[in-house]
Amino acid sequence: MKRKVGIVAVLLVAIALGAFREFVFINLNYSIDHLANHRPYSYAHSSFTALVHGLDLGQLVLVKWLLAALFIGVMLSLTVLMSRLLFGDHRYRRVLAIGTVVLGTLAMLLHFVGNWHPAFDLVSVKLLHLLQYPAILLFLGAASMLRRSP
Repeated sequence: MKRKVGIVAVLLVAIALGAFREFVFINLNYSIDHLANHRPYSYAHSSFTALVHGLDLGQLVLVKWLLAALFIGVMLSLTVLMSRLLFGDHRYRRVLAIGTVVLGTLAMLLHFVGNWHPAFDLVSVKLLHLLQYPAILLFLGAASMLRRSP
């Protein structure tokens, strides 16, 4: 019973963090767009605008990258915890960490190659989103169900 409560708790925290991440990044992107394109007003939420007031474009972009790395780290930690709850030990910790680093590195490479063709940058964004949301947790849950199949 304790294990099931832990699994549900990790999922709820991950989903809540995903929703929070969505709010932050949508408003961060609005703020960046406002400054980058010299728009007369920003579509960012007023509470968010007050929070980032005084930051210039470079600082907002830096905040965006730092938050992306933070969310990737938090989601990796939750994924490792979920793996422990689902499988009873940390045998997948290393593969989860390596997989996250490989996907993150691939995303960064595609981002840089995106200068030659915009499609690469779009794939880069999708990979980074995959790492920042609880998607890997869902894949892990599906994998744990396959293990129990006859």
